[in-house]
Amino acid sequence: QGQPVESGGGSVQAGGSLKLSCVGDRYTYSPYCMSWFRRSPGKEREGVAAVSALGGRTFHSESVKDRFTVSVDNAKKTVYLQMDSLRPEDTGTYYCAANPREWCSTWWANEHMYAIWGLGTQVTVSS
Repeated sequence: QGQPVESGGGSVQAGGSLKLSCVGDRYTYSPYCMSWFRRSPGKEREGVAAVSALGGRTFHSESVKDRFTVSVDNAKKTVYLQMDSLRPEDTGTYYCAANPREWCSTWWANEHMYAIWGLGTQVTVSS
């Protein structure tokens, strides 16, 4: 499978918004689960959000629930992460990950369930 490519990161002030994109070139089969993870300074990588192919079920971590929204455009083979009301603690490198064998489920935040990873995009939120 092709490596997904993230974009859309940048520097914003607290309260601002960013929209991340993740483009994959071979996710034309289903089921699959696409997720966003982040690694913040001094912390381990954590799951942020996930969405199944065909715009199915979505998952968001408690720390971003009601602020971030994950979505998918299957025609464009692109997964998005709309991030609103950003906080300094959202700072980190955001990675796109894919599991091309299963629909997203309760395991979605387990990084070991993903074999395909992008290189990441940096998000910096200043206070």
